[in-house]
Formats: sequence, C-alpha cells, structure tokens
Amino acid sequence: MVTQDDFHCSFENKWCPGCGNFGILSAMKDAFVNLGITPEKLLLVSGIGQAAKTPHFLKCNMFHSLHGRALPLATGAKIANHDLTIVVNSGDGDCYGEGGNHFINAIRRNIDITLLVHNNKVYGLTKGQASPTSDLGMVTKIQKYGVISEPFNPLAVAISLGAGFVARGFSGDQSQLNRLIQEAVNYRGFALIDILQPCVSFNKVNTYGWYKKRVYDLREEKYVQDSFESAMKISYQWGEKIPTGIFYKKEGPSFTDKIDVLKKGTLLSREYSPEILGAVLGEL
Repeated sequence: MVTQDDFHCSFENKWCPGCGNFGILSAMKDAFVNLGITPEKLLLVSGIGQAAKTPHFLKCNMFHSLHGRALPLATGAKIANHDLTIVVNSGDGDCYGEGGNHFINAIRRNIDITLLVHNNKVYGLTKGQASPTSDLGMVTKIQKYGVISEPFNPLAVAISLGAGFVARGFSGDQSQLNRLIQEAVNYRGFALIDILQPCVSFNKVNTYGWYKKRVYDLREEKYVQDSFESAMKISYQWGEKIPTGIFYKKEGPSFTDKIDVLKKGTLLSREYSPEILGAVLGEL
C-alpha cells in the first residue's frame, strides 16, 4: 500500500510561511496516495519559479528544467516511456509567459500529462512583478501605475484550442484540489488544472480571504462538463463570483495512442541497435 511516507523528502522547504504552494503540495501527496501511484512510476517536471520547486519536496523521479520549458521535456519523457505518470508543476509566468508557445502545442498534441499551474498572478521568485494573469490595474513594484495589459485567460485559451480536460482549483481547498488532481491524472490526454494560489508576500489583492469570498464549486450548480459553449462562457466569469472545478471534459485519443510503434511497448524497453539507427540516418 502506498502511503505519504513513500513520498517523504528531507530537503528544506523555504517557501514563505502561508504560501499557497504548501496547499498544492499537500493535495498532490494525498492524490498520489489515493491513486496508488508508487514513486518510481511518477515523474515530476518543472521549469523555473517558486512553483517549480515543488518536485524538490517529493521523493520520486524529478527533472527541473529551464524557464518555460517543462512541457516539451515532459512530452519527450512521455514518448520515451508512456507507462510513466507525468505531472508538470509550473507557475503562471513560467507556463503562460515564457512557456506560452509550449502550452499551446502540448494542448494541440494532446500529450497524456497533467499540468498543474500555480497561478499567484505575480512573479513570486523575482519579487512580485506583474505576470501574464495579473488583473488590470494591479499595482506592483514595477507597475507602479497599475497593469495596463489585459490578463491572459488560460482556461478560455485551453478550451478554445480543444483541450480535453480543463479545470480550476484553489489551494485553500485541498479536498477539492485532491479530487481534481486524481481526475486529471486518470484522464488519458492533456489535463490542465489552473490553481489559484495566494502569494502572501507580493500579491496583497488576491489573498486567501479575497478568494474565499468569491470561489464556488461548479458541482454545486449541476454544471455539465461536456458543453464547449458552457465551458467558454463560464471561463470568463471572474470578479464577485469565481468558478472552480472541471470546466470541460471530453474523451479522445492521446498523442502516444496515435503512434503505432508505441502499442508494442515503450521506446525505453526497446533493444538499442546501432545498425538500424545507422541505416535510418544513412537514408536522410
């Protein structure tokens, strides 16, 4: 039986006290235990930022990549060994800013990975500049007169591009987040969970209290998850009411399901043949 002790890691955690990342880390541990995933069958991939430090605090396979480059690395790992459960931890700047192009193409491929975006609406690692998701008018140390660019809407973008599993969580509701992570991991294809994650040091607007007054679970509304039109409409709801839960879910073949050679097993399990490789390269 898998327990939380199996994922225990002794690395010192230096997130700020009260950081929303702690709730996400706790929900991840609970979800992996509930799913019965053993550490050797799990790969965590991250980029750069406070969110990207998450894999350091779990005992499992881990790759800490470059800023914004976690998704292409996770894609390569999934193609090499599609038996692995792969979860990407990224921040709103890391994924929607530097990694925006990779975000789009991971959706297009429908690669079977789970993407957890810790969305605190600032660049927390570099001391609080506005991120792609910062709200209009938000004042930071750099944007002293307020943000003038429209905020990036990751849920609407993902739904419009055909992502099959699109959800939003809140790090202050670990029970719901645990459930969402389990459903995302079980989904065979690209699964996005955009997680509202308060930054207690640099975002004094979108606090725990601010979110708790506004967030609600779509399950309370008897929301239908397979309607593209409803998902697009609800993805633009923001302000006095903020929906959480699964916005859109549809089934479809994942990227590796479409590759015939992978139906015989993982690339990793194949015997390496320099002769065959040489012959292929010779034809190029």
